[in-house]
Amino acid sequence: MRILLWLRNDLRLHDHEPLHRATEQGADIIPVYCFDPRQFQATSFGFPKTGSYRAQFLIETVAALKAELRSRGSNLVILQGKPEEEIPALVKAFDIAAVYWHEEVTPEEIEVEQRLETVLNQLKVTSEVYWGATLYHPDDLPFEVSQLPEVFTQFRKAIEKNTQVFPTFPTPEKLPSLPNEIEPGELPSLSDLGLERTPIDEKGVLPFKGGESKGLDRLQHYFWNADRLQRYKETRNGMLGADYSSKFSPWLANGSLSPRRVYEEVQRYERERKKNNSTYWMIFELMWRDYFRFVCVKYGRKIFRKGGIRGLPIEWQQDWKRFDLWREGKTGYPLIDANMRELAATGFMSNRGRQNVASFLTKNLGIDWRMGAEWFESLLIDYDVCSNWGNWNYTAGVGNDARGFRYFNIPKQSKDYDSEGKYVKHWLPELKTLPAKKVHTPWTLQTVEQKQFNVRLGVDYPNPVVDLQKSVSVNERRYEDAWQQKKHRR
Repeated sequence: MRILLWLRNDLRLHDHEPLHRATEQGADIIPVYCFDPRQFQATSFGFPKTGSYRAQFLIETVAALKAELRSRGSNLVILQGKPEEEIPALVKAFDIAAVYWHEEVTPEEIEVEQRLETVLNQLKVTSEVYWGATLYHPDDLPFEVSQLPEVFTQFRKAIEKNTQVFPTFPTPEKLPSLPNEIEPGELPSLSDLGLERTPIDEKGVLPFKGGESKGLDRLQHYFWNADRLQRYKETRNGMLGADYSSKFSPWLANGSLSPRRVYEEVQRYERERKKNNSTYWMIFELMWRDYFRFVCVKYGRKIFRKGGIRGLPIEWQQDWKRFDLWREGKTGYPLIDANMRELAATGFMSNRGRQNVASFLTKNLGIDWRMGAEWFESLLIDYDVCSNWGNWNYTAGVGNDARGFRYFNIPKQSKDYDSEGKYVKHWLPELKTLPAKKVHTPWTLQTVEQKQFNVRLGVDYPNPVVDLQKSVSVNERRYEDAWQQKKHRR
């Protein structure tokens, strides 16, 4: 018996149920990864769907997975094309009896699965589909996913009280060899995928490298070698340096690190070193990740629509001139500009930064939140469809827990989380001469101060693109008008 193992966002050997079930069958296992050209096309706003940072990380991850499989006696079949076409061709050519995979939850991925399953049914080939991207299995939730609470806190309390995280599946030590007649195929380069390599700025927080072993190394470093878990809650809102937060997200996003493996390491840390609010908070953040995935299951396509899952008819602007200033880090607000330049130069941004730049785009510039979500999708090395679009829904006020018009006070955030201005100066060297009390609000510099610090507003650093308070007032009115329209439609 031959079983094809279709790999997507589960690029690991540890805690992999489809692989585990296939090995239990004692079958020949044919691991397959398919580079789908649709993942490298343009988004609806014209950005590369998978930019060079994440594509390079993906190539490294697939190469590492291939090496791990070979070290256990197997290999990885690498294909380029649409999975619903390439996999059935393999099935027919090599007499494969079943195809196993982890299911996804968003429309594009579901459509591919459905097309594949239709063809496999016609070929009388078995499909075995498993869940494996979250801490908690949907079958174990204390409610149907269709009844998922609208507020995260209600979700968290319900699962903490009623649901457990099951143990991880073991990593196989040895695997059957790939049948001789099956050609493994070649790993594509960035140019094969239509991309050019973008050098990652050395000023970035971490030189992220793809692969299961790299993800496990990061887990070992952050929890055990650097012993940072016990202070995670206090430091997680940092923006500068490698260890202010776990930075597991790139490996979690493409499945080269299992969230349940992280959970088990937290439990071990609590037994062997310390249990406190910080160890709990690591699990808390993983629960947020679960929550957004279940939100995608519940709401489907709504999460990608202009009105979000709330269906709010907000008059979003598609002002490309201002959008370009935002994405290029030229808004005149240092915290926003530093974060956007970090993203452009490295493919990464802190969680605190993401919240601020998203708030600024939607609540100050009033720009269509989907443009921001797609820009993040293109650039982020740790792009996760559910977390990205769920968070943008939330910040734009069209998602879960929409409690009125909430926005970030950008100068206050800058002073609170970068009090000495080290982060801002790291990414905005044109402001390096400014003292800490001036660097967060350069638009307040008097002419004499501009000469003193050699920072000319409008020349060395831009004037603010909008007035913070006036822009908030305008967009709050749009938000309130949208709620009134929604009420009248009922």
